[in-house]
Amino acid sequence: MAEKKTKKTTKVVKKAAKTAKKVLKKPVKKVAKKTVKKVTKKPAKTTKPVKAVKAVKKTAKKTKVAKPVAVVNPTKKFVLAAAKLAKELHCTDVVALDLRGISPATDYFLIATGTSSRQMQTVADEISQLARADGLERFGKAGYQQGRWILLDFFDVVIHLFDSEYRDYYNMDMLWGDAKKLRI
Repeated sequence: MAEKKTKKTTKVVKKAAKTAKKVLKKPVKKVAKKTVKKVTKKPAKTTKPVKAVKAVKKTAKKTKVAKPVAVVNPTKKFVLAAAKLAKELHCTDVVALDLRGISPATDYFLIATGTSSRQMQTVADEISQLARADGLERFGKAGYQQGRWILLDFFDVVIHLFDSEYRDYYNMDMLWGDAKKLRI
């Protein structure tokens, strides 16, 4: 009979430990494991699952946990850096759109208006260099020679560089109007 109680209690304590592991952060996990091991070593008569969970929670409260650091999406970081670069190179009306959950094809659009075909080609070249530095591969480039609408495809990011006439005609901002605009 005592053996059955011990097995049941051990199962419950292990389950509580798994739950605690999921809830607690890394620095606390080690302390929580030690506490759970200590509790499971006690005889079956005195060990209760509720006590094990309380012991883990108590240890978690005592242990200081570092505040979580904001995780920056590298793709989002690239889009914002490319937008700043386009602004620095005198593009106007620079807009970064978050299409996650809206478009199955890509996560972000960067739309900018250039002043001339040569300027737009320079912006496209600089953004391509920035992508290489960030370890991103360009999958496609279109419209570079004509310089009216240059499209750079980095899979998760698609960059559109328009001249003012094509920007007004295609009105990409309106087409993707339900997308969230990123602050540049």
